[in-house]
Amino acid sequence: MKENTKKTTLTATVINALEPKEKPFEIRDSKLTGFILRVQPTGKMSYVCQYARGKRVNIGPANVLTPTQARETARAILGDVARGIDPMADKRKVKADTFEAYILNVYAPWVHAHHGNGENTIKMLRAQFFPILGKCKLDEITPWNVEKWRSARLKAGAKPSSLNRYLNALKAALARAVDWNIIEGNPLAKVKPLKGDNQPAVRFLSETEEDRLRAALDAREGRIRQERATANAWRSARGYKLLPDLAGGYVDHLKPLVLLSLNTGLRRGELLNLERGHVADPDAPSLITVSGKTAKTGQTRHVPLNSEAAEILTAWLKQSTGKLVFPLNGVKTSWKNLLKEAQITAFRWHDMRHHFASRLVMSGVDLNTVRELLGHSDLKMTLRYAHLAPQIKAAAVETIVRRQAPDKVIELSR
Repeated sequence: MKENTKKTTLTATVINALEPKEKPFEIRDSKLTGFILRVQPTGKMSYVCQYARGKRVNIGPANVLTPTQARETARAILGDVARGIDPMADKRKVKADTFEAYILNVYAPWVHAHHGNGENTIKMLRAQFFPILGKCKLDEITPWNVEKWRSARLKAGAKPSSLNRYLNALKAALARAVDWNIIEGNPLAKVKPLKGDNQPAVRFLSETEEDRLRAALDAREGRIRQERATANAWRSARGYKLLPDLAGGYVDHLKPLVLLSLNTGLRRGELLNLERGHVADPDAPSLITVSGKTAKTGQTRHVPLNSEAAEILTAWLKQSTGKLVFPLNGVKTSWKNLLKEAQITAFRWHDMRHHFASRLVMSGVDLNTVRELLGHSDLKMTLRYAHLAPQIKAAAVETIVRRQAPDKVIELSR
């Protein structure tokens, strides 16, 4: 925090003499550690109690409470903490009157602050569970609620793996409510995941499909360039201002995004949140750093660039500006049209990540290296690609074959 902070004994005389500054600043009480006065640029002052690293509770405005009153309140809060009482528990309970209120008012701010894909998690919880649990109080949720939901979803054709993923997110949200003393125990702790295929089919492009995808990208680039040239010829004939020439570089973001996805295995969110500062040597890039703030696992990782990826990124960085490498909200429409032109079906953007991993495994790269490149937290997720390298298993079992020397004769006693 780049705010000014100093320490002194908080008294009415000291507070009355304070002048606001351009930025907020704080004064810490020298009598009681954790007792703080916060001063805003508007001149508004309020008392705060910091009871742990990064954990605070507001006490009240300085124009209502005297320093002595506020200090005694802070002392009581710190005393509760010493006895194991969470000072925020009651406030969280008020905000978490129902499951919907808990998710939106309590859990969502925490998820957004601690998980790179927090927004998607909250969207999923809202879509899947607000219709059935939204108005329930947290301690009213039962395993039966979930069983009815699962049965209905299975009947509608949902995959067990998807339902397990949704359930895990729900259980994690309720487990956090237990940690925050909002509820005494997780009502879904004993609900077991559905049994299903632990090695689901992995969708990746055949060589022919990849050729068609690349050809469609090239055709799209040529078409957009021709359309721009035609539009500028029309404008020139009428004396209008010409649009930027697209003769050099990429016409837009789509081709570099797709080719980088195929060559790095980065998730869409990781690419769209990639900053120029995360590219090692932008003039001759060889490495991308995926920040833990945007990575799904929350862990920073470093992804090396092959020659094609380095060439693509070099060219794109020369023609783009700004902090983000790809300052976009999404690519849904352009991606859908590209697949249609390439005549590729049942292939999602995320499947380019599977394509990257599958090509590595089929080329003989060991699974642990693939795991590190993909940023999987453990090998379990990476094992879905193991079947793509049957030669590795074949070579493994071949190592135990005993081969007898031709001239060696073994006689058995009678």
